[in-house]
Amino acid sequence: MLSKSQKLFERAQSFIPGGVNSPARAFKSVGGTPVFFEKAKGSLITDADGNEYIDFVGSWGPMIMGHAHPAVIKAVQDASFNSTSFGAPTEVEINMAELVQTMVPNVEKVRMVNSGTEACMSAVRVARGYTGKEKIIKFEGNYHGHADTFLIKAGSGALTLGSPSSPGVTEGTAKDTLVADYNNLNSVEKLLEKNKDEVAAIILEPVAGNMGCIPPVEGFLEGLRELCDKHEAVLIFDEVMTGFRLSRGGAQERYDVWADLVTFGKIIGGGLPVGAFGGRKDVMAVVAPEGPVYQAGTLSGNPLAMHAGFTQLSLLERHPEYYVDLEEKSEYLAKRLRAVLNQHGVDHHINRVGSMVSIFFTDAVVTDFNTANQTDQSIFRLFFHEMLKHGIYLPPSPFESWFLATTHTHEMLDKTILAADEALGVVKLKMDS
Repeated sequence: MLSKSQKLFERAQSFIPGGVNSPARAFKSVGGTPVFFEKAKGSLITDADGNEYIDFVGSWGPMIMGHAHPAVIKAVQDASFNSTSFGAPTEVEINMAELVQTMVPNVEKVRMVNSGTEACMSAVRVARGYTGKEKIIKFEGNYHGHADTFLIKAGSGALTLGSPSSPGVTEGTAKDTLVADYNNLNSVEKLLEKNKDEVAAIILEPVAGNMGCIPPVEGFLEGLRELCDKHEAVLIFDEVMTGFRLSRGGAQERYDVWADLVTFGKIIGGGLPVGAFGGRKDVMAVVAPEGPVYQAGTLSGNPLAMHAGFTQLSLLERHPEYYVDLEEKSEYLAKRLRAVLNQHGVDHHINRVGSMVSIFFTDAVVTDFNTANQTDQSIFRLFFHEMLKHGIYLPPSPFESWFLATTHTHEMLDKTILAADEALGVVKLKMDS
C-alpha cells in the first residue's frame, strides 16, 4: 500500500518538473520518495502520513528558533490583517534596515529583495557597477543561487545531481566567472594576476554550507580581504546561510573579517521568502534610485516577511544566550556522533561551525570541494534512510549542512545519537554483505 507521500509525489510529477519545486528536495542522491510535510512545531516536523521526525533541516536554515515560533506567527498574522502586500514603502522596512545595521555594523545601507539568489545576483551587479570591471571570482563548490553567473562549478543541488554547471548558461556569461579553489589563496592570486584589473569582485560563502559545512582555514578570509584591497576588487560574503546564525553578526563577526558587501536570506525572513544585500555606503550608493545600477522588485520589503524577520532578529538581538546554547548543543551532538562512528569503525570526518554540522563519510580532512567529494555517497544513502526510519529528518544530500535550533533539546539530541548508533549497525551489515 502506498503511503500518502508516495501518492502525492506521483500526482506532483504530472504537474511539476520532477515532482518538486526545488531540486534539493528531490531525493535524487538518496533514492526513494521525497517526504511531504504538513506541519511542524519547534524541532519536530510531521509528514502527510502523520509520522513525526526530529528536524535537522529547519527549512534549510532559517528556523533557528524552531518552527512556528509563537512571536513570529503572531507578527505574520497581525501584519496580514492590514494586507499581504502594498508594493509601496512601509515603516517596518526601515525598522528592519536599522536592526540589520545594529547587528552587522559594516552594513551601512541595505536593500531588501526576495531570495538569496536575488541578493547574490544583485550584489555582483553592484560590484561591477561600482568598479567598472566585469569578471568575478567564485569558489568551486560554493553555491550562490541559480543566477547564470553562479552556475559554474556550483555546490548544493548542482553538486548533488552531478551537474556542476547548467545548460542554458551562455559561454559569454561563463567567461566572466573565474573559479578558484576554496581555502586556497594561491589559486586566487593566480587568477587575479592573470586577469589583472579585470576582476570586480570575489564572492564566497565565508563558511561553506553547500558542499557540506566547511570552515575557512586560518588566514584564508584575512588573505582574501588583503587581496581585494590590493586589486581594488569588492569582497562579497554570501551569508545567506551563516548570517545571524553563526553569531549575532554572522561569519564576519565570528572571524573578525569584514566584507564590502554581504548577502542575507533565510533567517531574516523568519521562514518567509526574503533576501537582502548591503554594505559600505559608497558601494551601495550606486544602487538605483540613488545611483545608476538598476535593481527592483514588486515584493521587495514585503510586509509579512519584514514583520516575521524583524521579530526573529529582534529576539536574537535581545537574547545572546541563544548563541551560547546553540554552540553547546551542536558541540554535544558532534562529539557524540564522532564517538558512535568510531565505535562502528566507519571512516568519517565531522565539521562543525556554530550550529552547522556535517558528517562526511571519508577519512580525509574535508577543506574544499575535492575532499568533500570523497565522501562515500552509498554509505550516506543507507544512513539517511535508516535515520528516517528512526524518526530523524536529515538533509537528503551528503553535500548539505545539518542545522540546529534553540528548540532542539538534549533529549532530542540523545535520541538522534541512539538512532545513529542503530542506523550505523544496519549500514555496516548491508555494506559487508
